[in-house]
Amino acid sequence: MSERPDSQAANQMWGGRFAAGPDAIMQAINASIGFDQRLYTQDIAGSRAHAAMLAATGILSDSDASAIGEGLLTVLSEIETGQFQFRVELEDIHLNVESRLTEIIGEPGKRLHTGRSRNDQVAVDFRLWVRDQCDQAIAGITGLMRAFLAQAEAGADWVMPGFTHLQTAQPVTWGHHMMAYVEMLARDQSRFQDARKRMNECPLGAAALAGTSFPIDREMTARALGFDRPTANSLDSVSDRDFALEFLAASSICAMHLSRFAEELVIWSSAQFRFVRLSDRWTTGSSIMPQKKNPDAAELLRAKLGRILGATVALFTIMKGLPLTYSKDMQEDKEQVFDAADSLMLGLAAMTGMVGDMTANRDVLAAAASAGFSTATDLADWLVRALDLPFREAHHVTGTLVAMAERKGCDLPDLTLSDMQSVHPGINDAVFAVLGVENSIRSRMSYGGTAPDRVREQVARWKVALG
Repeated sequence: MSERPDSQAANQMWGGRFAAGPDAIMQAINASIGFDQRLYTQDIAGSRAHAAMLAATGILSDSDASAIGEGLLTVLSEIETGQFQFRVELEDIHLNVESRLTEIIGEPGKRLHTGRSRNDQVAVDFRLWVRDQCDQAIAGITGLMRAFLAQAEAGADWVMPGFTHLQTAQPVTWGHHMMAYVEMLARDQSRFQDARKRMNECPLGAAALAGTSFPIDREMTARALGFDRPTANSLDSVSDRDFALEFLAASSICAMHLSRFAEELVIWSSAQFRFVRLSDRWTTGSSIMPQKKNPDAAELLRAKLGRILGATVALFTIMKGLPLTYSKDMQEDKEQVFDAADSLMLGLAAMTGMVGDMTANRDVLAAAASAGFSTATDLADWLVRALDLPFREAHHVTGTLVAMAERKGCDLPDLTLSDMQSVHPGINDAVFAVLGVENSIRSRMSYGGTAPDRVREQVARWKVALG
């Protein structure tokens, strides 16, 4: 059977190892150019740094290195302007770039791969790409934190119900609730920052797995690509995907936080709650029910965690059984990370827009805050402070008063003094000062509490921290 013309280029890149090209099925399962072409910027940057290093160490002539550097810029321009033709028979981004480079500059292009392998080449490309995504995630999280800060500052003293088990628990402030997400996002931001620090080592120069006999300068290529240092073990260098797993893990936690607030938006914007109004930019109508205003953006964002978490599990599953060093299984790492990164960045942008546009229904929040015996804990605390009751006894007295108010169809502040004294004779008029919702939130002055002054302190602190 004669060799197909479209396999000849691939075989030339491989050398003389194979007498015939792979059939269509093998080509389809083996090729990664359909997705790893996204690494073109990183691949060309890595190759230019490698060529410059080969010249500096005398492995490559200055003229060849110069031709390679200029040729790679031409390839970059062709890709960015849509003139580059990616070829599936060349399998991946590395061979596509190198093949086109050789077409442009001739013999010097064939010298580029000296002292490296596709194993360390893809490791550095992918690490550079993930590092860029960490930077983008950090920037996106910062923008979302600022949107929550703006909401918190505007509503530092707006009362709303705080929930446990989605049941009214105690009054809190709108600003305090918004600041809870600032704290969550700050942890997300720190996870990406920490992951970025750990991944900032350069695997280029590890070659296939054992290093190389050429006198390369790995410190030089590491510096050129913005890494802190070269990786210390060549086996680990080509087989490591911890950086991608850390990015996915941080993305999963961040997406979980976005999903939690998306769920709150779905609940809060419903006709039953009416806590917030979402703008038309982030909602859709119904095809048959004209009254509907569906929080579709929040619902879709809530679902994004499934994709990101799925990508995380997929890559852990791919990596868990691989012996050192490189196995072709690892080609399946990139699509998972690409999809997760796209989903996270879209989610951050969408949530930033929703938080910036949403309007709190202050009157509805205040009415809900005073319902459901939300100041019962304040009453129990007062009984401890004013009457020196043990907390367990105060809890029992308060529970009895709540049951009485339920029977009477009123809230705690609506009980008369005689009603309260029938449960405990020591209760006096001073109790009514702690039963109001406004009094409740102002009293929560402990560090991290919901008191408006505390909320404003936290807003000010974070505004300085974010610059």
